[in-house]
Amino acid sequence: MQTLNQLDVRGKRVLVRVDYNVPVSGGVVQDDTRVTASLPTLKALLDAGARNLILMSHFGRPKNGPEEKYSLAPVAAVLESTLGRPVKFIAGTADSGETLAAVQALGEGEVALLENVRFSAGEEKNDAALSGKLAQLGDAFVLDAFGSAHRAHASVSGVAGQLPHAAGLLLQTEVDALSRLIESPQSPYVVIIGGAKVSDKIKVIENLLPKVDRMLIGGGMMFTFLKARGGQIGQSLVEDDQVEYARGLLDTYGDKLMLPTDAVAADRFAADAETKVVPADQIPEGWMGLDIGPDTQQAYARALEGAKTVFWNGPMGVFEFERFAAGTNAVAAAVGSLKDQAYTVVGGGDSVSAINKSGKADQIDHISTGGGASLELLEGKALPGVEAMR
Repeated sequence: MQTLNQLDVRGKRVLVRVDYNVPVSGGVVQDDTRVTASLPTLKALLDAGARNLILMSHFGRPKNGPEEKYSLAPVAAVLESTLGRPVKFIAGTADSGETLAAVQALGEGEVALLENVRFSAGEEKNDAALSGKLAQLGDAFVLDAFGSAHRAHASVSGVAGQLPHAAGLLLQTEVDALSRLIESPQSPYVVIIGGAKVSDKIKVIENLLPKVDRMLIGGGMMFTFLKARGGQIGQSLVEDDQVEYARGLLDTYGDKLMLPTDAVAADRFAADAETKVVPADQIPEGWMGLDIGPDTQQAYARALEGAKTVFWNGPMGVFEFERFAAGTNAVAAAVGSLKDQAYTVVGGGDSVSAINKSGKADQIDHISTGGGASLELLEGKALPGVEAMR
């Protein structure tokens, strides 16, 4: 990829696509991980003499133009605090004449954050006219939004074709870190896959299974595999249309796939539900499994001992409820204990929230900011944003 040190930004307005699609509740940013992750690129551009920075990002999924609940205004305040310098929030749509005028009026060294690019019609269709209007906002373009790099959108790949461009430091780090899991993993290589659905991870599972030594299964998806083995799963989450697929994986890769032996079952899906630990393949009727059990936690910790490469994507249970977070926290502790002896990567989405909540984030070599993007890269897909930076 074209990198920052290959892009001359001195005295130029630099348009930067960041990923500030962060959790916001009541107008308050709940997790600033993605904002903080963008800082090295922003500081590098300012240090390299960029005249000013114009940042753009999407937030949420607005359907009919501007919606107040999807405004990036709350993020501007967080960015200003973390960056340590004033950030001007430009409230008009990114393709408006008012926004262009506001950008052109920016002074030396100023940083501005544009309103949600998905408020502009044509963003998600990679509309050429919108790409052209966005290109008018800068003299050079930097893509640092790895979390959006799998989207062929106007603000991601469209504008790249109209300005001198380069990958930001975050994008470069993400691609290098995740590519290492595919191209040169050191053995023993252990992958932990959790989350709700097998269907969300099919391609990742297929692409990684031939490369790994062990794959540990957790989360709601474990019950699809357990049902494929003939287990009784009660009212647990299951994808009936994936049971046959799971059975095929077990037949082909049974020596690599490791399933839970026990589970924490609940009488209902609630934080205060009644719970009991039962064999994972013997969930009583009317009960549902919401976490891996203590025996499985220990078995998974033992399976990680001696690993040289570890990738973890997806929680082991409903970690949002404290009584069903033990499995996820146990896996986080086991992966964190490998610091300095293994290359460890946690991949995107709920996994980031889980590792942050566990307090083990500082023990992980790389925590990906991209959910769908990290999975698609590990599936072996070409990402439009990455290809646009070549």
